[in-house]
Amino acid sequence: MRLLRPMRLLVPAVAVLAALALVLVVGMIAFTVNGGGGRPGSSVAACDAGLRTGGGLTGQRAGTTAATLSDEQRANAATIIGVAREMGAPPRAWLVALATAMQESALRNIDYGDRDSLGLFQQRPSQGWGSPAQVTDPVYSTSIFIERLLEVPGWETMPITVAAQTVQRSAFPEAYAKWEGLAADLVSTLGDVADPAGCGRTAVLADGVAGTAISFALGEVGKPYLWGGTGPDRYDCSGLLLRAWQAAGVNLPRVSRQQYHAGGHLPVREMQPGDLLFYATDPSDPSTIHHVAMYIGDDKMVEAPYTGEFVRVRPVPWDHEELVPLATRPGTTPNRA
Repeated sequence: MRLLRPMRLLVPAVAVLAALALVLVVGMIAFTVNGGGGRPGSSVAACDAGLRTGGGLTGQRAGTTAATLSDEQRANAATIIGVAREMGAPPRAWLVALATAMQESALRNIDYGDRDSLGLFQQRPSQGWGSPAQVTDPVYSTSIFIERLLEVPGWETMPITVAAQTVQRSAFPEAYAKWEGLAADLVSTLGDVADPAGCGRTAVLADGVAGTAISFALGEVGKPYLWGGTGPDRYDCSGLLLRAWQAAGVNLPRVSRQQYHAGGHLPVREMQPGDLLFYATDPSDPSTIHHVAMYIGDDKMVEAPYTGEFVRVRPVPWDHEELVPLATRPGTTPNRA
């Protein structure tokens, strides 16, 4: 009995230590789920990965923008937005649905897929989504997707990839991320919703689009300037960028003053490669713009400068008195800035 007394004395201490360990484990789990150190109640969905950055998302289809979608794809996107809006779902639900449909079917209402997967969302009749006729009806398939999304607790604060995966149970959940920028652009252009993702900034283009435009422009370095020139042998400033973005599947207006309004605006210091920067006799008045160049990263730009010069790459003169304070991101929805 005397031998057991020390053991009995240890029991309370062990219990206390176990309780402390449990508290620590629960705290660590909560910290991980909530992102650690974030503001209480902050939304992880406020600015998703595909909308924050212009690259680094593997599997992106280069050249896919709202402007390069087919009539069928745009019609299906419009149906998704229309049905979701009619159901009273908020614009973020439209984003999730569009990114999902783009990944699952490329926004095409197809009658085939993995096993018995069908339609825009590749829904499986065998998994309770409906009959083959129903899941290949864009209105029905959108309706049931939105219904199931809205039933997910806290879906509004989930990243788009997580919300889509929770509904779809895809084998490749991260694949949805690469369509977030395109989905946001479609919600803006077809749904007339400004900043649908709540990022407070111009949407990011699909990965590879800006790179295509930059590659074209750099390929023209050394060709002479010609006022009014649009290539292939000579260019003026806006003619070079017209052709560069045309190669990437985005159509720009002909002259620099019009190109300023051909996309969303953002401060020049927040530019990403591919964005357009402008010079004006009065930088506060876009109607006085007389020159445009393309930012290519690393504080450099490519331009067709003036008569007697050639297409060239040079450092951005950040302190130039004629530099317009807002840049333009081609292929995105114009804003009021």
